[in-house]
Amino acid sequence: MKRSFLLLALLAAVCGDALATSGATNSVAASRILLIDPSSMPVAAGKATLIIGPLHRAGGVYTGEYKIKVFPYFTKSEKGMLAIVVSDESLTKVNHGKVATIIGTATTSGKEGRSRHIDATATPADVNGGKLKLWFMAGGRKMIFEPAYHFAAKATAAVSPPTKETNLIATKL
Repeated sequence: MKRSFLLLALLAAVCGDALATSGATNSVAASRILLIDPSSMPVAAGKATLIIGPLHRAGGVYTGEYKIKVFPYFTKSEKGMLAIVVSDESLTKVNHGKVATIIGTATTSGKEGRSRHIDATATPADVNGGKLKLWFMAGGRKMIFEPAYHFAAKATAAVSPPTKETNLIATKL
């Protein structure tokens, strides 16, 4: 019974992925996690590095955590939550290889909880990723970062541990 359920779960996941890639144009990226590579830019006698954690999409908004590390000015570093609005229309553009303009908000953690508007453009290399250019104002200065981005699959089904039968088969191969 457990094997039948696992087989059905795996088939549903595979069929769902196949339908997503052949059906709606934005469902491929919408059902995946957005990963943005770390990116740096120079600042006076140092550098600022933007690190964004995995972003999950819900209601047309990718959300996750971010950090900005400023070296050697560690007191200027910050962290918080990032929310990037990527409409279905923008996602469809990206999936078709067209540049899309997106906006977002970064909200710092802590007592102050300052919010900062973010503008960005996504330039896809293919349906799985591309380059992102994002900019925002910080302390009267325009901060510009140009990281790569890519989509990663969400975990769709749990895989059961190998049984004695699968171990026996593997040793015979």
